[in-house]
Amino acid sequence: MSGRVVVVRPPAKVNLSLRVGALGEDGFHDVRTVLQSISITDTMTVTAREGRFVLSVQAPGVTSDRDNLVWRAADALWRAAGRNGEPRGAHVRLAKGIPVEAGLGGGSADAAGALVALNAVWELRQSRRDLRRLAATLGSDVPFFLQGGTAVGVGRGDEIYPVDDVTRLGVVVIKPAFGVVTGDAYAWLDEDRASGRQNGSEAGVEIDLGWASGPVLVGNDLEPPVRRRHQGVVDMVEDCRREGALVSAMTGSGSAVFGLFSEAAASRAAHKLRRPDRLVLLGRTLSRREAARKIGL
Repeated sequence: MSGRVVVVRPPAKVNLSLRVGALGEDGFHDVRTVLQSISITDTMTVTAREGRFVLSVQAPGVTSDRDNLVWRAADALWRAAGRNGEPRGAHVRLAKGIPVEAGLGGGSADAAGALVALNAVWELRQSRRDLRRLAATLGSDVPFFLQGGTAVGVGRGDEIYPVDDVTRLGVVVIKPAFGVVTGDAYAWLDEDRASGRQNGSEAGVEIDLGWASGPVLVGNDLEPPVRRRHQGVVDMVEDCRREGALVSAMTGSGSAVFGLFSEAAASRAAHKLRRPDRLVLLGRTLSRREAARKIGL
């Protein structure tokens, strides 16, 4: 329908836990991770419009060509619907609020948001199961963003199992001036393990997040190799703890660090943690229902 507009706000994620196994013959690491949606979002406005598919990105350094995951999601959905040629009939305007190269899953969240919004704008009526199948072809994190809330990811991280939502907490995210490419972080982990500098999984810190099954062990196997090469990660984690974080760790492959606080304490901490060489963002944990609403499900 010409002129129809759909707005979605894909939320970021943090990895409460990220355990990385050995590199497999397929070139991927086996992982086990606990993923958590947070209220820091991008904003995607999708408008039905005659002519070629257009992606406009409002963020420096973020490509708007076919390498962008939103473009790839559009192409995958278009072909899954049995349509030929390149996607047409939609204009996507993406305003980034999630920092890039931060381990917050912004690109994957946008891909999931594009699947949902374009499914509506193009009136394709693909089921949620269909969208999840497409999501798995786009990247390991993408299926999670069609689930949201709190979930366990295994395999490459793309096998997603929802678990009870954690208790509502404030989240402070610190993104330094430098970024980390995901492939580099995993390569550094392999290098450190081969040299004996890192063996097995990092211990982590236990925290009660309201689960009947007991406390969660918050930790990230990628954090030690990244912090060995970027002292700033160490500084940010220590700063969060100094400001009273219940727990603090790097998320994903970095470079961002998160701290979990009570909501009142998070606001105070975010103010004190601001520095000219950092981006400090204040948010909170999202339930599965809240995350679904933001992405348009």
